[in-house]
Amino acid sequence: MKNIGIGLIGFGTIGAGVAKILLENKQTISDRLGAELELKKIADLDITTDRGVTIPDGILTTAVDEVIGNPEIDIVIELIGGYEPARTFVERALQSRQSVVTANKALLAKFGNELFATAKENGVDLYYEASVAGGIPIIKTMREALTGNQINSVCGILNGTCNYILTKMGDEGADFAETLKTAQELGYAEADPTFDVEGIDTAHKLAILTSLAFATEIDFEKIHVEGISDIKPVDFAFAKEFGYKIKLLAIAKNEGGRIEVRVHPTMIPKEHMLAKIDDVFNAVFVNADALGPSLYYGQGAGMMATASAVVGDLVDIARNINNNNLRRIPDLSFQKSRIKPGNYRPMSEISSQYYIRFSAHDKTSVLSRIAGILGNHKISIASVIQQGGGKGDTAAVPIVMQTHKAREKNLRSALSEIDQLDIIAAPTAVIRMESDL
Repeated sequence: MKNIGIGLIGFGTIGAGVAKILLENKQTISDRLGAELELKKIADLDITTDRGVTIPDGILTTAVDEVIGNPEIDIVIELIGGYEPARTFVERALQSRQSVVTANKALLAKFGNELFATAKENGVDLYYEASVAGGIPIIKTMREALTGNQINSVCGILNGTCNYILTKMGDEGADFAETLKTAQELGYAEADPTFDVEGIDTAHKLAILTSLAFATEIDFEKIHVEGISDIKPVDFAFAKEFGYKIKLLAIAKNEGGRIEVRVHPTMIPKEHMLAKIDDVFNAVFVNADALGPSLYYGQGAGMMATASAVVGDLVDIARNINNNNLRRIPDLSFQKSRIKPGNYRPMSEISSQYYIRFSAHDKTSVLSRIAGILGNHKISIASVIQQGGGKGDTAAVPIVMQTHKAREKNLRSALSEIDQLDIIAAPTAVIRMESDL
């Protein structure tokens, strides 16, 4: 039986999970693969800390050069994260004609086009299932199972930290700072949670999904990104009155050849499948012409879930090696010659329904003045909730509106005008509403 050598760079939480699976499930993997996956080397700066998995002697090293370019290693796993030195390591491995498995969404979102070109030039594979939605096999699904479909849209809850925070805020009425602190104490959020709560992590993943769906080059810079830190408990209460829930959504739509790519808090009908995804779980909702709508749900992070996706990629590449058939599947689902720069719709041109929460002084003229400005900007109001303050006309009270579908630039122009009024006590809050995902 053929031996296929594996080298691992990065022995943190996910790396330990990968080593655990490769060592403990070695026979099961071999029975399915028809070859032996042999863990040859694990490179990390720290090889003394106990990771809870027993590594045979001679495998651990602090020298990455014992992995990259090692003739006994056919596949290199990169699990150190970030841009550098991960980019350099992956590029060197590919140039050494070693196939690569990575879970590094940030790396692919920024340098994926170049790295996939390097893999193609050297006749090796670069697989990346664990880079999006952890253990959910969405990359494999889009690269293989949906190849007979035109994909119309891909929407997802792609960050477990944000989903946990929004779930708890909605269920318990807690504010953002309090809920974030709890998430950090439970290990769901990093000490510096910026990439998560400001939507950047989600946007990295959306950049990859967009390319897979629409045959575009990966272009993270085209994604409009908003985070969740400005959402207030009162917004969840009003969302419930409208029959909606609030989620941080990644949205990619192809409408008439123009692509929308955006990450932002979104109100979705409580009956929608994505509205039922709570706590730290992830989900990806794909709308395709032949299959129709489908949902892929599971653990989007964590030691063993992510390690499972990494090992799945290892086995796929090992099968290619075993059958002398590397480069069997195009890196981004489409043939390289078919992948072009995307034709992206500017955020100002998108159309959406909107939830708008004004903080206004309690005066009789407030509603008519706001409605008049919205009307002047071609924004039609679907419903209004107005709460009296009961403290005289100096009190600030919320006025909440749900609009019909309107153009983003029209809304922004209207709000710029409204927020200058003397009846407005604080900047207006806006959350987009999506009913036709």
